[in-house]
Amino acid sequence: MYRLIKKKNNVRRGEFYTPHGVIQTPVFMNVGTLAAIKGAVSSMDLKEIGCQVELSNTYHLHLRPGDEVVRKMGGLHKFMNWDRPILTDSGGFQVFSLAKLREIKEEGVYFNSHIDGRRIFMGPEESMRIQSNLGSTIAMAFDECIPNPSTRDYVIKSVERTTRWLERCQAEMKRLNSLPDTVNNKQMLFGINQGGTYDDIRIKHAQTISKMDLDGYAIGGLAVGETHEEMYRIISAVVPHLPQDKPIYLMGVGLPSNILEAVERGVDFFDCVLPARNGRHGHVFTSDGKINIMNAKFEVDSRPIDEGCTCPACRNYTRAYIRHLFKAKEMLAMRLCVLHNLHFYNTLMSEVRNAIDGDYFEEFKKEKLEAWGGRA
Repeated sequence: MYRLIKKKNNVRRGEFYTPHGVIQTPVFMNVGTLAAIKGAVSSMDLKEIGCQVELSNTYHLHLRPGDEVVRKMGGLHKFMNWDRPILTDSGGFQVFSLAKLREIKEEGVYFNSHIDGRRIFMGPEESMRIQSNLGSTIAMAFDECIPNPSTRDYVIKSVERTTRWLERCQAEMKRLNSLPDTVNNKQMLFGINQGGTYDDIRIKHAQTISKMDLDGYAIGGLAVGETHEEMYRIISAVVPHLPQDKPIYLMGVGLPSNILEAVERGVDFFDCVLPARNGRHGHVFTSDGKINIMNAKFEVDSRPIDEGCTCPACRNYTRAYIRHLFKAKEMLAMRLCVLHNLHFYNTLMSEVRNAIDGDYFEEFKKEKLEAWGGRA
């Protein structure tokens, strides 16, 4: 259940009640693709840095260790020792982005594993069964991630098929949740809005899936090559046509500036690999914008990554030391920077919620964007 606490213009502040706890929104979900954050960050670390929701990848976990293995271990929560909400994506994006050979049919998608090349089939029912075995809090519907750009004719046909797949996902989840041995028989389902960069197709699809009474709704197929302005235009067009009493999730986004712009347009949930990926390469977010810790100017810099930050890295280590760790190829360098970046994102969302609660979000957004300049 989603409870809207406050709304001003399109900006929303809410609470989402799940079988694994209440999620305060707007929220950034920390991406742990294979049930672990890349960069040697544990589930205990996630709690320390304020993570509310962990996101894992259906496609990757299906390939290894295998969703049946996770099921035998009691589901993802027990497997990775995490008692807060978990969202699993459907595997659709990975099928379309990683598989070199794939064949889309009405029943689903035939593709080759990016690991060993073996032939695999995944459709709506298979995605739901995998996610049921994982026992995540929130499962995502199986959809087609449309390449950008795509012709209008192709997008229309793809969106119609995605709608049919969503109906099959909903029916299969209902069946799975009714079984006595299901890992999580209160698993929730989010549908995904598609339509490329065609406003009218997006709006029509949003209106169609809104009638299905799902637990939440996502906007997919963005941050895949279109400009930021195009992305903001699509969000602004779609959000008013999605149920306002359900959470709205912008998939795969993004930069801190993108998040603030999307919150202003009514989005509640976010995820992105960016903070962890950037951290592993020494790119860290600060209150003054992003910096590259490996730059020579930080060789004898005794300050923390970001003065005023309370993350484990900033409380204990200097820029000079972390730069040295990268130059020495020590794994600790990646761990500290990933911890910092995720803490930065989680803290940013906490500040966003406080700003909405205090009726100063517009001023907060303006101050943040000015402080980051073009370095966010």
